[in-house]
Amino acid sequence: MERIIQTAIGLLIPFIGTMAGSACVFFMRGQMKESVQKSLLGFASGVMVAASVWSLLIPALEASSEMGKLAFLPAAVGTAGGMLFLLCLDHLIPHLHLTSDKPEGVLRGKKAISRSIMLCLAVTLHNIPEGMAPGVVFAGALNGGEGMSMAGALALAIGIAVQNFPEGAVISMPLASEGEKKSKAFLLGTLSGAVEPVMALITIFLTGFISNLLPYLLSFAAGAMLYVVVEELIPEAAGDGDSHTNHGSVGFGIGFILMMILDVALG
Repeated sequence: MERIIQTAIGLLIPFIGTMAGSACVFFMRGQMKESVQKSLLGFASGVMVAASVWSLLIPALEASSEMGKLAFLPAAVGTAGGMLFLLCLDHLIPHLHLTSDKPEGVLRGKKAISRSIMLCLAVTLHNIPEGMAPGVVFAGALNGGEGMSMAGALALAIGIAVQNFPEGAVISMPLASEGEKKSKAFLLGTLSGAVEPVMALITIFLTGFISNLLPYLLSFAAGAMLYVVVEELIPEAAGDGDSHTNHGSVGFGIGFILMMILDVALG
């Protein structure tokens, strides 16, 4: 029972991080500075990359160690599958990036969708793998997976919550800057994180039936997270042309180091 309670709390921690970040909109004065936005996006990227390596890919490789020289296979297949999954969602779901006015997703023309909703959907896409990641690690810890523990799962949940804080702020504050009511901006930012506990529960449910596929699920979540980082977060953090700065790179380094410390120290 204690482990189940720990799991329930752990699955809510990332969502709480998103909610807390979205609440920053109530304290904002004017528009969010571009340098702050890029630093926050870089920070989120660093946390996600470190979490993908230490919390997901390394345990996936350890869980496949009995395969000998082919131990890389589940991690490679799962990573490719996670990237392909996010690629398909990115191609289908209508969404809008913060630095662009051109909507993406082949379904965008089927029905008129507001800019604020499309921005929210963009962050929701980010949060799908961020929900799967703690879900599969908690499932591994509950099932006694090699190299996985409740402490490590909680460390991952805390790390994702830390990076969700700026992510929630990055969605809610620009919406308010563009004229949305602060209450609506907060609600949209919070709702973008609601997918995380849902995806975590789905992942745990599936893992209970296919526990032998745990290495594939771990690396699948890692691949999905890495896709989000490379496709969206890093380009938006770096900027282009005259807007290019080093703020995103510094934020990336801080986020990566912090997540690495959390995973090693608490895991």
